Amino acid sequence: MKLLIRQGRLVDPVGGIGGVMDILLEDGKVAVIGSDIRESDAEVIDAGGLTVCAGLVDMHVHLREPGFEYKETIETGAAAAARGGFTSIACMPNTKPATDTPEVLDYVRQKAAAACGVHVWPIGAVSRGQKGQELTDFEALKAAGAVALSDDGVPVQNANLMRDGLILAHRQNLTILSHCEDADMVKNYAVNEGRISRQLRISGRPAIAEELMVARDAMLAEETGAAVHICHISTAKSVAIVRRYKRKGVQITCETCPQYFSLTEDEILTQGTMARVNPPLRTRTDVEAIIEGLKDGTIDAIATDHAPHSAQEKDRPLTEAPSGMVGLETALGVTLTYLYHTKELPLSDILRKMTINPACILRLPAKGRLSIGGDGDMVIFDPMEEWTVDPARFASKGRNTPYAGRKLKGKVKYTIVGGRVIYQDKP
Repeated sequence: MKLLIRQGRLVDPVGGIGGVMDILLEDGKVAVIGSDIRESDAEVIDAGGLTVCAGLVDMHVHLREPGFEYKETIETGAAAAARGGFTSIACMPNTKPATDTPEVLDYVRQKAAAACGVHVWPIGAVSRGQKGQELTDFEALKAAGAVALSDDGVPVQNANLMRDGLILAHRQNLTILSHCEDADMVKNYAVNEGRISRQLRISGRPAIAEELMVARDAMLAEETGAAVHICHISTAKSVAIVRRYKRKGVQITCETCPQYFSLTEDEILTQGTMARVNPPLRTRTDVEAIIEGLKDGTIDAIATDHAPHSAQEKDRPLTEAPSGMVGLETALGVTLTYLYHTKELPLSDILRKMTINPACILRLPAKGRLSIGGDGDMVIFDPMEEWTVDPARFASKGRNTPYAGRKLKGKVKYTIVGGRVIYQDKP
Protein backbone atom coordinates (compact mmCIF):
# COMPACT_ATOMS: atom_id res chain seq x y z
CA MET A 1 0.00 0.00 0.00
CA LYS A 2 1.34 3.42 -1.00
CA LEU A 3 0.19 6.88 0.07
CA LEU A 4 1.63 10.03 -1.47
CA ILE A 5 1.18 13.34 0.32
CA ARG A 6 1.79 16.14 -2.12
CA GLN A 7 2.92 19.72 -1.54
CA GLY A 8 2.33 19.92 2.21
CA ARG A 9 4.30 22.28 4.43
CA LEU A 10 6.41 19.86 6.45
CA VAL A 11 7.28 20.87 10.03
CA ASP A 12 9.80 18.52 11.62
CA PRO A 13 11.10 19.72 15.02
CA VAL A 14 13.45 16.74 15.29
CA GLY A 15 15.26 16.67 11.95
CA GLY A 16 14.80 20.34 11.25
CA ILE A 17 13.33 19.60 7.83
CA GLY A 18 10.90 22.23 6.63
CA GLY A 19 9.28 23.69 3.56
CA VAL A 20 6.86 22.46 0.95
CA MET A 21 7.56 18.80 0.23
CA ASP A 22 6.13 15.49 -0.90
CA ILE A 23 6.09 12.45 1.38
CA LEU A 24 5.68 8.88 0.16
CA LEU A 25 4.47 6.26 2.63
CA GLU A 26 4.88 2.64 1.65
CA ASP A 27 3.91 -0.46 3.64
CA GLY A 28 3.22 1.68 6.69
CA LYS A 29 6.62 3.38 6.70
CA VAL A 30 8.06 6.67 5.48
CA ALA A 31 9.76 5.75 2.21
CA VAL A 32 10.73 9.09 0.65
CA ILE A 33 10.70 12.76 1.66
CA GLY A 34 11.50 15.09 -1.22
CA SER A 35 10.26 17.27 -4.03
CA ASP A 36 8.11 16.25 -6.97
CA ILE A 37 7.88 12.55 -6.10
CA ARG A 38 6.35 10.47 -8.89
CA GLU A 39 4.49 7.30 -7.92
CA SER A 40 1.77 6.24 -10.34
CA ASP A 41 0.15 3.53 -8.19
CA ALA A 42 -0.11 5.50 -4.94
CA GLU A 43 -3.17 7.00 -3.33
CA VAL A 44 -2.67 10.78 -3.37
CA ILE A 45 -3.54 13.43 -0.79
CA ASP A 46 -3.27 17.01 -2.03
CA ALA A 47 -1.87 18.81 1.02
CA GLY A 48 -1.35 22.16 -0.69
CA GLY A 49 -1.75 24.96 1.85
CA LEU A 50 -1.77 22.47 4.74
CA THR A 51 0.79 21.62 7.41
CA VAL A 52 2.19 18.09 7.73
CA CYS A 53 3.95 16.71 10.81
CA ALA A 54 4.44 13.56 12.84
CA GLY A 55 1.28 12.25 14.49
CA LEU A 56 0.49 13.94 17.79
CA VAL A 57 1.24 12.10 21.03
CA ASP A 58 -0.97 12.60 24.10
CA MET A 59 0.68 11.24 27.22
CA HIS A 60 -2.31 11.78 29.52
CA VAL A 61 -5.84 10.59 28.73
CA HIS A 62 -8.62 8.82 30.59
CA LEU A 63 -10.39 6.20 28.49
CA ARG A 64 -12.56 4.92 31.39
CA GLU A 65 -12.57 1.28 30.24
CA PRO A 66 -12.86 -1.09 32.04
CA GLY A 67 -15.56 -0.14 34.51
CA PHE A 68 -16.88 3.24 33.34
CA GLU A 69 -17.89 2.55 29.76
CA TYR A 70 -20.89 4.86 30.08
CA LYS A 71 -18.38 7.76 30.15
CA GLU A 72 -16.03 6.53 27.41
CA THR A 73 -14.69 3.36 25.86
CA ILE A 74 -11.30 2.64 24.39
CA GLU A 75 -12.96 2.60 20.96
CA THR A 76 -14.71 5.99 21.32
CA GLY A 77 -11.66 7.54 22.98
CA ALA A 78 -9.42 6.36 20.16
CA ALA A 79 -11.87 7.74 17.60
CA ALA A 80 -11.78 11.09 19.40
CA ALA A 81 -7.99 10.98 19.34
CA ALA A 82 -8.01 10.39 15.58
CA ARG A 83 -10.27 13.40 15.05
CA GLY A 84 -7.83 15.48 17.08
CA GLY A 85 -4.75 14.42 15.11
CA PHE A 86 -3.37 12.10 17.80
CA THR A 87 -1.84 8.86 16.58
CA SER A 88 -0.56 7.73 20.00
CA ILE A 89 -2.26 8.16 23.37
CA ALA A 90 -1.32 6.91 26.83
CA CYS A 91 -4.22 6.02 29.11
CA MET A 92 -4.29 6.47 32.87
CA PRO A 93 -5.02 3.53 35.18
CA ASN A 94 -7.95 4.93 37.19
CA THR A 95 -10.38 2.40 35.80
CA LYS A 96 -12.44 -0.25 37.61
CA PRO A 97 -10.58 -2.40 38.33
CA ALA A 98 -7.51 -0.19 38.28
CA THR A 99 -4.83 -1.06 35.75
CA ASP A 100 -2.63 -2.51 38.47
CA THR A 101 -2.07 -6.07 37.19
CA PRO A 102 -0.82 -7.59 33.93
CA GLU A 103 -4.29 -9.07 33.39
CA VAL A 104 -6.06 -5.70 33.34
CA LEU A 105 -3.27 -4.25 31.23
CA ASP A 106 -3.68 -7.09 28.73
CA TYR A 107 -7.41 -6.34 28.58
CA VAL A 108 -6.70 -2.71 27.68
CA ARG A 109 -4.22 -3.71 25.00
CA GLN A 110 -6.62 -6.22 23.44
CA LYS A 111 -9.41 -3.66 23.33
CA ALA A 112 -7.04 -1.09 21.84
CA ALA A 113 -6.01 -3.49 19.09
CA ALA A 114 -9.61 -3.60 17.91
CA ALA A 115 -10.06 0.20 17.97
CA CYS A 116 -9.75 2.62 15.06
CA GLY A 117 -5.99 2.36 14.56
CA VAL A 118 -4.67 4.86 17.09
CA HIS A 119 -1.86 3.44 19.22
CA VAL A 120 -3.08 3.12 22.82
CA TRP A 121 -0.28 2.83 25.39
CA PRO A 122 -1.41 1.76 28.89
CA ILE A 123 0.01 3.32 32.04
CA GLY A 124 0.18 1.04 35.07
CA ALA A 125 -0.80 2.03 38.60
CA VAL A 126 1.88 2.89 41.14
CA SER A 127 -0.07 1.39 44.05
CA ARG A 128 -2.47 -1.52 44.25
CA GLY A 129 -5.99 -0.30 43.65
CA GLN A 130 -4.53 3.22 43.59
CA LYS A 131 -4.97 3.22 47.36
CA GLY A 132 -1.50 4.53 48.12
CA GLN A 133 -0.65 1.73 50.54
CA GLU A 134 1.29 -0.95 48.63
CA LEU A 135 3.30 -0.74 45.43
CA THR A 136 2.29 -2.77 42.40
CA ASP A 137 4.65 -5.20 40.68
CA PHE A 138 6.49 -2.75 38.44
CA GLU A 139 8.48 -5.47 36.68
CA ALA A 140 5.36 -7.44 35.78
CA LEU A 141 3.53 -4.33 34.57
CA LYS A 142 6.42 -3.34 32.35
CA ALA A 143 6.64 -6.86 30.92
CA ALA A 144 2.92 -6.64 30.13
CA GLY A 145 3.42 -3.40 28.21
CA ALA A 146 3.09 -0.50 30.66
CA VAL A 147 4.95 2.55 29.32
CA ALA A 148 4.88 4.47 32.61
CA LEU A 149 3.38 4.40 36.09
CA SER A 150 0.90 6.72 37.76
CA ASP A 151 -1.81 6.95 40.40
CA ASP A 152 -3.24 9.98 38.59
CA GLY A 153 -6.53 11.11 40.05
CA VAL A 154 -5.55 9.70 43.44
CA PRO A 155 -2.12 11.21 44.13
CA VAL A 156 0.45 9.20 46.11
CA GLN A 157 0.27 11.00 49.44
CA ASN A 158 2.79 8.90 51.38
CA ALA A 159 6.26 10.33 50.73
CA ASN A 160 8.01 7.12 51.74
CA LEU A 161 5.89 5.06 49.33
CA MET A 162 6.61 7.56 46.56
CA ARG A 163 10.32 7.38 47.33
CA ASP A 164 10.30 3.58 47.20
CA GLY A 165 8.29 3.75 43.98
CA LEU A 166 10.78 6.07 42.34
CA ILE A 167 13.68 3.81 43.27
CA LEU A 168 11.96 0.70 41.88
CA ALA A 169 10.70 2.52 38.76
CA HIS A 170 14.24 3.71 38.07
CA ARG A 171 15.44 0.09 38.09
CA GLN A 172 12.78 -0.75 35.50
CA ASN A 173 13.60 2.32 33.37
CA LEU A 174 10.06 3.62 33.89
CA THR A 175 8.92 7.15 34.67
CA ILE A 176 6.35 7.91 37.36
CA LEU A 177 3.75 10.45 36.26
CA SER A 178 2.69 12.35 39.37
CA HIS A 179 -0.60 14.13 39.99
CA CYS A 180 0.63 16.74 42.46
CA GLU A 181 -2.04 17.81 44.93
CA ASP A 182 -2.11 17.43 48.69
CA ALA A 183 -5.33 15.49 49.30
CA ASP A 184 -5.89 16.92 52.77
CA MET A 185 -5.78 20.44 51.38
CA VAL A 186 -7.92 20.00 48.28
CA LYS A 187 -10.45 17.38 49.49
CA ASN A 188 -13.22 17.45 46.87
CA TYR A 189 -13.27 21.22 46.47
CA ALA A 190 -14.45 22.43 43.10
CA VAL A 191 -12.51 25.60 42.28
CA ASN A 192 -9.27 27.47 42.86
CA GLU A 193 -9.00 29.05 46.28
CA GLY A 194 -9.15 32.78 45.69
CA ARG A 195 -11.40 35.51 44.39
CA ILE A 196 -13.93 33.21 42.70
CA SER A 197 -14.21 30.77 45.62
CA ARG A 198 -14.81 33.71 47.95
CA GLN A 199 -17.38 35.18 45.59
CA LEU A 200 -19.22 31.85 45.48
CA ARG A 201 -18.67 31.34 49.22
CA ILE A 202 -17.31 27.84 48.81
CA SER A 203 -14.03 26.23 49.82
CA GLY A 204 -11.29 26.19 47.19
CA ARG A 205 -8.22 24.20 46.19
CA PRO A 206 -5.20 26.33 47.19
CA ALA A 207 -2.29 26.68 44.78
CA ILE A 208 0.14 25.63 47.51
CA ALA A 209 -1.50 22.18 47.60
CA GLU A 210 0.00 21.60 44.15
CA GLU A 211 3.25 23.39 44.82
CA LEU A 212 4.10 21.43 47.97
CA MET A 213 3.74 18.14 46.13
CA VAL A 214 5.70 19.37 43.11
CA ALA A 215 8.53 20.37 45.48
CA ARG A 216 8.33 17.03 47.29
CA ASP A 217 8.55 14.98 44.11
CA ALA A 218 11.32 17.17 42.72
CA MET A 219 13.34 16.60 45.89
CA LEU A 220 12.67 12.86 45.80
CA ALA A 221 13.75 12.70 42.16
CA GLU A 222 16.95 14.52 43.05
CA GLU A 223 17.66 12.22 46.00
CA THR A 224 16.88 8.96 44.18
CA GLY A 225 18.20 9.85 40.72
CA ALA A 226 14.90 8.61 39.30
CA ALA A 227 12.77 10.24 36.62
CA VAL A 228 9.56 11.95 37.69
CA HIS A 229 7.04 13.68 35.46
CA ILE A 230 4.67 16.28 36.89
CA CYS A 231 1.18 16.05 35.39
CA HIS A 232 -0.99 19.03 34.38
CA ILE A 233 1.09 21.78 36.00
CA SER A 234 -1.08 24.84 36.67
CA THR A 235 0.53 27.43 38.97
CA ALA A 236 3.28 30.01 38.62
CA LYS A 237 5.21 28.69 41.61
CA SER A 238 5.01 25.11 40.34
CA VAL A 239 6.64 26.25 37.10
CA ALA A 240 9.35 28.03 39.10
CA ILE A 241 10.04 24.89 41.17
CA VAL A 242 10.41 22.68 38.10
CA ARG A 243 12.61 25.28 36.42
CA ARG A 244 14.92 25.40 39.44
CA TYR A 245 15.32 21.63 39.68
CA LYS A 246 15.86 21.26 35.95
CA ARG A 247 18.75 23.71 36.19
CA LYS A 248 20.21 21.47 38.89
CA GLY A 249 20.17 18.53 36.50
CA VAL A 250 17.36 16.61 38.20
CA GLN A 251 15.42 14.14 36.00
CA ILE A 252 12.17 16.07 36.16
CA THR A 253 9.78 16.81 33.31
CA CYS A 254 6.30 18.25 33.27
CA GLU A 255 3.25 18.84 31.13
CA THR A 256 0.45 21.33 31.04
CA CYS A 257 -2.94 21.25 29.31
CA PRO A 258 -4.62 23.71 26.92
CA GLN A 259 -7.05 24.87 29.60
CA TYR A 260 -4.21 26.12 31.78
CA PHE A 261 -2.87 28.53 29.16
CA SER A 262 -6.21 29.58 27.67
CA LEU A 263 -8.69 29.86 30.57
CA THR A 264 -8.81 31.34 34.05
CA GLU A 265 -10.91 30.67 37.14
CA ASP A 266 -13.43 33.27 35.90
CA GLU A 267 -14.81 30.59 33.54
CA ILE A 268 -16.50 29.02 36.57
CA LEU A 269 -18.92 31.95 36.74
CA THR A 270 -20.24 31.37 33.21
CA GLN A 271 -19.41 27.71 32.51
CA GLY A 272 -20.13 26.16 35.89
CA THR A 273 -19.27 22.47 36.08
CA MET A 274 -17.89 22.46 32.52
CA ALA A 275 -14.98 24.50 33.88
CA ARG A 276 -14.44 22.27 36.91
CA VAL A 277 -11.14 20.39 36.54
CA ASN A 278 -8.36 19.05 38.79
CA PRO A 279 -6.16 20.93 39.32
CA PRO A 280 -8.53 23.88 38.96
CA LEU A 281 -8.34 26.74 36.53
CA ARG A 282 -6.15 29.40 38.11
CA THR A 283 -5.50 33.15 37.84
CA ARG A 284 -4.31 35.29 34.94
CA THR A 285 -0.89 35.47 36.62
CA ASP A 286 -0.70 31.68 36.60
CA VAL A 287 -1.75 31.52 32.94
CA GLU A 288 1.03 33.94 32.02
CA ALA A 289 3.56 31.87 33.98
CA ILE A 290 2.43 28.69 32.21
CA ILE A 291 2.96 30.37 28.83
CA GLU A 292 6.40 31.56 29.93
CA GLY A 293 7.24 28.02 31.06
CA LEU A 294 6.25 26.72 27.64
CA LYS A 295 8.37 29.37 25.94
CA ASP A 296 11.55 28.77 27.94
CA GLY A 297 11.32 24.97 27.85
CA THR A 298 10.49 24.41 31.51
CA ILE A 299 7.25 22.75 30.44
CA ASP A 300 8.11 19.84 28.17
CA ALA A 301 4.76 18.65 26.88
CA ILE A 302 1.19 19.66 26.15
CA ALA A 303 -1.27 16.92 27.12
CA THR A 304 -5.05 16.92 27.24
CA ASP A 305 -5.97 15.15 30.50
CA HIS A 306 -9.01 14.07 28.45
CA ALA A 307 -11.57 13.25 31.14
CA PRO A 308 -15.05 12.40 29.85
CA HIS A 309 -18.10 12.37 32.13
CA SER A 310 -21.77 11.81 31.45
CA ALA A 311 -24.17 14.71 31.04
CA GLN A 312 -26.03 13.59 34.15
CA GLU A 313 -22.86 13.77 36.22
CA LYS A 314 -21.95 17.22 34.99
CA ASP A 315 -25.53 18.43 35.60
CA ARG A 316 -24.99 18.09 39.35
CA PRO A 317 -24.33 21.19 41.48
CA LEU A 318 -20.83 22.64 41.17
CA THR A 319 -19.68 21.28 44.52
CA GLU A 320 -20.91 17.76 43.71
CA ALA A 321 -20.11 17.27 40.01
CA PRO A 322 -16.98 15.34 38.99
CA SER A 323 -13.95 17.26 37.76
CA GLY A 324 -12.64 16.99 34.24
CA MET A 325 -13.16 18.03 30.64
CA VAL A 326 -12.71 16.30 27.31
CA GLY A 327 -9.83 17.58 25.21
CA LEU A 328 -8.69 15.22 22.46
CA GLU A 329 -10.78 16.85 19.74
CA THR A 330 -10.04 20.46 20.67
CA ALA A 331 -6.42 20.37 21.87
CA LEU A 332 -4.70 21.29 18.63
CA GLY A 333 -7.20 24.00 17.81
CA VAL A 334 -6.99 25.55 21.27
CA THR A 335 -3.20 25.38 21.28
CA LEU A 336 -2.84 26.98 17.86
CA THR A 337 -5.41 29.64 18.73
CA TYR A 338 -3.86 30.66 22.05
CA LEU A 339 -0.16 30.04 21.41
CA TYR A 340 0.59 30.12 17.67
CA HIS A 341 -1.82 32.76 16.42
CA THR A 342 -0.98 34.98 19.39
CA LYS A 343 2.71 34.64 18.44
CA GLU A 344 3.61 33.23 21.85
CA LEU A 345 5.30 30.12 20.39
CA PRO A 346 6.48 29.17 16.91
CA LEU A 347 4.78 26.20 15.31
CA SER A 348 7.87 23.98 15.55
CA ASP A 349 8.04 24.49 19.34
CA ILE A 350 4.35 23.72 19.76
CA LEU A 351 4.63 20.53 17.73
CA ARG A 352 7.75 19.47 19.62
CA LYS A 353 5.69 19.57 22.83
CA MET A 354 2.89 17.57 21.21
CA THR A 355 4.99 14.94 19.41
CA ILE A 356 8.60 14.05 20.16
CA ASN A 357 8.79 15.34 23.75
CA PRO A 358 5.94 13.24 25.16
CA ALA A 359 7.13 10.28 23.10
CA CYS A 360 10.60 10.55 24.64
CA ILE A 361 9.27 10.92 28.19
CA LEU A 362 7.25 7.73 27.73
CA ARG A 363 10.10 6.06 25.82
CA LEU A 364 7.84 5.26 22.87
CA PRO A 365 9.99 3.83 20.07
CA ALA A 366 9.73 5.56 16.70
CA LYS A 367 6.79 7.77 17.73
CA GLY A 368 6.54 11.53 17.56
CA ARG A 369 9.01 11.86 14.68
CA LEU A 370 9.24 11.58 10.90
CA SER A 371 12.23 9.79 9.42
CA ILE A 372 13.00 7.63 6.43
CA GLY A 373 12.11 4.06 7.37
CA GLY A 374 10.15 5.27 10.39
CA ASP A 375 6.50 4.68 11.16
CA GLY A 376 4.04 6.40 8.86
CA ASP A 377 2.07 8.12 11.64
CA MET A 378 1.18 11.66 10.61
CA VAL A 379 -1.31 14.48 10.95
CA ILE A 380 -2.21 16.99 8.27
CA PHE A 381 -3.90 20.18 9.44
CA ASP A 382 -4.88 23.63 8.28
CA PRO A 383 -3.45 26.12 10.80
CA MET A 384 -5.62 28.92 9.38
CA GLU A 385 -9.05 27.29 9.20
CA GLU A 386 -11.57 28.64 11.68
CA TRP A 387 -14.21 26.36 13.14
CA THR A 388 -16.74 26.41 15.94
CA VAL A 389 -16.61 23.76 18.66
CA ASP A 390 -19.79 21.67 18.59
CA PRO A 391 -19.78 18.91 21.23
CA ALA A 392 -22.70 17.19 19.49
CA ARG A 393 -20.27 16.26 16.72
CA PHE A 394 -17.62 14.77 19.02
CA ALA A 395 -16.58 11.17 18.54
CA SER A 396 -16.02 10.99 22.30
CA LYS A 397 -18.94 10.03 24.49
CA GLY A 398 -18.03 13.01 26.64
CA ARG A 399 -19.53 16.40 25.83
CA ASN A 400 -18.07 18.15 28.85
CA THR A 401 -16.07 21.01 27.37
CA PRO A 402 -15.89 24.70 28.27
CA TYR A 403 -14.99 25.48 24.64
CA ALA A 404 -18.48 24.72 23.27
CA GLY A 405 -19.52 27.44 20.85
CA ARG A 406 -16.04 28.98 20.69
CA LYS A 407 -14.26 29.70 17.43
CA LEU A 408 -10.84 28.11 17.14
CA LYS A 409 -8.25 28.61 14.43
CA GLY A 410 -6.52 25.43 13.29
CA LYS A 411 -8.24 22.24 12.16
CA VAL A 412 -7.20 18.64 11.59
CA LYS A 413 -7.82 17.47 8.03
CA TYR A 414 -6.25 13.99 7.97
CA THR A 415 -4.89 11.59 10.58
CA ILE A 416 -2.70 8.77 9.29
CA VAL A 417 -1.47 5.71 11.20
CA GLY A 418 0.87 3.19 9.64
CA GLY A 419 0.41 4.79 6.24
CA ARG A 420 -3.39 4.44 6.40
CA VAL A 421 -5.87 7.31 6.67
CA ILE A 422 -7.94 6.70 9.80
CA TYR A 423 -9.64 10.11 9.86
CA GLN A 424 -10.51 12.64 7.18
CA ASP A 425 -12.33 15.87 7.87
CA LYS A 426 -15.36 16.17 5.63
CA PRO A 427 -17.78 19.10 5.35
